[in-house]
Amino acid sequence: MTTVRIALTGLGLITGAGNDVEKAWSSITQGISGIRMNTLFDASELRTTWAGQVTAPQPEEPDRCYSLAATAIQEALGNSGLDLDTVDRDRVAVVVGSSLGAMPTLEGVHRELVHEGRLDAGRAAASQLHCVGDYIAAEFDLRGPRVVLSNACAASAVALGYAAELLWKGDADYVICGGVDPLASLSSYGFSSLGALDPEPCAPMTASTGLTLGEGAGFMVLEPADRAAARGARALAELGGYGLSCDGYHQTAPDPSGKGAAAAMAEALATAGLETGDVDYLNLHGTGTPTNDGSEPKAVKRLFGSSIPPASSTKSIVGHTLGAAGAVEAVVSTLAIERGTLPPTINTQGRSSPFGLDIVPDVGRPAEPGVVLSNSFAFGGNNASVVLHRLGRTGPAPRRTAPVRGVVVTGAAGLAGAACDTAGLAAALADESPCFTGAEYVEGIGEVPVGRVDVKAATGKINPSRARRMDPLSLLAAAAVGDLYARHGKPSRAEAEGTGIVFATGYGPVTSVLQFHQGVLEQGISGANPALFANTVVNAAAGHVAMLHRYRGYTATIANGGTSSVLALQLAARVIARGAADRIMVVVADEFPAQALATQAGLPGYARSARVVPGGRTGAVLSEGAAAILLESEESAAARGADVLASVSGFGASGEAAGLGRIRRDGEAWARALSAAMAEAGTGPDGIGTVVSAASGYHQVDLAQARALDRAGLTGRPTTTPKALLGETYGSAAALGLVAALTGTAPRGHLLLSSFAYGGSYAAAVFDVGA
Repeated sequence: MTTVRIALTGLGLITGAGNDVEKAWSSITQGISGIRMNTLFDASELRTTWAGQVTAPQPEEPDRCYSLAATAIQEALGNSGLDLDTVDRDRVAVVVGSSLGAMPTLEGVHRELVHEGRLDAGRAAASQLHCVGDYIAAEFDLRGPRVVLSNACAASAVALGYAAELLWKGDADYVICGGVDPLASLSSYGFSSLGALDPEPCAPMTASTGLTLGEGAGFMVLEPADRAAARGARALAELGGYGLSCDGYHQTAPDPSGKGAAAAMAEALATAGLETGDVDYLNLHGTGTPTNDGSEPKAVKRLFGSSIPPASSTKSIVGHTLGAAGAVEAVVSTLAIERGTLPPTINTQGRSSPFGLDIVPDVGRPAEPGVVLSNSFAFGGNNASVVLHRLGRTGPAPRRTAPVRGVVVTGAAGLAGAACDTAGLAAALADESPCFTGAEYVEGIGEVPVGRVDVKAATGKINPSRARRMDPLSLLAAAAVGDLYARHGKPSRAEAEGTGIVFATGYGPVTSVLQFHQGVLEQGISGANPALFANTVVNAAAGHVAMLHRYRGYTATIANGGTSSVLALQLAARVIARGAADRIMVVVADEFPAQALATQAGLPGYARSARVVPGGRTGAVLSEGAAAILLESEESAAARGADVLASVSGFGASGEAAGLGRIRRDGEAWARALSAAMAEAGTGPDGIGTVVSAASGYHQVDLAQARALDRAGLTGRPTTTPKALLGETYGSAAALGLVAALTGTAPRGHLLLSSFAYGGSYAAAVFDVGA
């Protein structure tokens, strides 16, 4: 297969250092701080009022997050010379990293609920994390694959990796990729409660007395280099590779040995076909906290030995922009390559780094870096590294970007509602017994049906001391993985440490976010519980599961509403196929506390009785659920004698500019995802043995899917509708459909998973079951 080289042809940037690329780069290279007094909200109770706040006025509606993203994307598109009206918008993907998303709006909705007892369900639903991607798609009329990654402070570095996977495989012609996060009181109170904020503007790698929060967005236009050349676009740099790893060590602190971070850097270089001696500059994660600044230099020394290139932290200038940091720093690293200047570390006060690094103190340094390695690390022990270099740069080793092996499923487990393990799930499906047996009162609506998981029963075998540190979402995820191992056997320690984890969720850790924020609303800083805050990041569940099972491999977290299962399976399969991992545990979970149920029940399409008939206009019933699917290479499965449950055949993803919380009824975009999955699997509609439907009883969704199936030629194919019994589990729905098939409730053969997300994104997958 031809190697795809990825060109960066457009950059957009808005941070406290400047409201566009030129202003920000000028401030950065001159060492002019973008950190100032926070005027967005009252920070008087916090350890500091300093923040890397954007100075350009931002509209409050629909959210500060969305306006920051739109500003950076508009600039990136303008700089790239890409006229979207001249390209196939169905082939333009949106890949975004964010930790907070539209948190300012969600905080406002929750404030009204806590203080006034009033819930604005529409605003709440339109401010979920996956809505960041939906807003971008609608604003710029982008109709290709769409995904939001949320590995906390590594989110947009992981997004760059996902974008690379799409382009290497040929799933898109162009990717609008980047990261965005606004300043928000939740994160500010959270980091303050951890004692992690520096009372003064941060001084990474020198004083190392804490971090300074920032906000902003960084976006890039990525495209195959040959496509860029054909349209006469100038390539500013090339995205050569990326590497991800998990420490499995601690929820908020990195492994002090730096082993996991070094592994991520090494993998990024190996993917790009480069070696440590090729690297000319390191853009450090460099937060300024004692734990990061102690472990990252160890990781660098572990990998580079005594030959360490210059290494600086631009967070000293713009602050820590959380999920946007990886993209912001990738933009800065690209500018370093393109313009011949190494960005500095400021606030040194004349001190040398005690770690022996050349941190490019105070002002930018003229240089000609050909290869840059940029690091981003995060809560949950997530490590991400990205390699950027001059276009066409080659190394001594072959690049590892093309698929070289097959991928199979060797384990599957799930739970939903009253079925708290796979056996219960299979029994409910066989007996046609609904799993949504509960009913709860919602103010202004009355009793509504709901599926609740008995978390205590599902997680009874987890060490109680570990379980006490876990939030409901993490417990659901852990229950699914535990049940998978109970059914298929536990790995050896060496196998476990070689296992990666891709976690996915439709809506994230809702309970932890609401409980932490309620404490702040009611008691201020004294109510900011640091233990709760550690679980408010979306990837917390992945960190907990990694610690439980000693995972040290690849890791990513996807938060994309109802398409999360399929997108997670796609990412894991792509990574394994090109040899970057032997096995990855895909875990998907969603929990729905009372406030989430009230939000859903307050919107159109919620059932008023526990009788759900997909396609029957009954309405849908919300149900908690989780699934675990173990993917591995054919070689790995054979070597350890694992039973193969199915083989991975194909994936498809698409989108439409439907607007926040909406989908179109014509089924056109949905059909494109279904057809793409079949095409990659090398089969047509007649070759599909079973369609696992996403129909839930909500007429708008069921009608759209029926039309999509018809457009894709699938009308009349054998179909299963698991949501009729499992309920609408959103993030885990498609994965639970796969679990159902693998536990014997669907015929063998080509199985097509169909999924959608409100906001207009769609994903499908084909598995060969029982081959």
